[in-house]
Amino acid sequence: MTDNQAEKYFFYTKVAWAIYALITLAIIAVLVLFVAQDNEERFFYGLMPAAAAYVFRPMNKPFSKLIYRFTGVSYPEEKEEKEEKEEKEEKEDKE
Repeated sequence: MTDNQAEKYFFYTKVAWAIYALITLAIIAVLVLFVAQDNEERFFYGLMPAAAAYVFRPMNKPFSKLIYRFTGVSYPEEKEEKEEKEEKEEKEDKE
């Protein structure tokens, strides 16, 4: 994989994280401004969605699959890992 593709992948990863953060902020804003009825709920709705977004943040593998699906750019090491697996399988088949 070329450096250009790796750079594209890391750029798209940053964009995806920015989108994830903006969605979290939008959910917080809706909950605080429209759902909460008193100060205690505003405080709770201000903290809990951010904490939940951190706890349930996407892992690298599903995140990489989504980036590949929407942009066509795969994780830089995936192709190398696949080639290594294929080489190991070929060696096992020869033996």
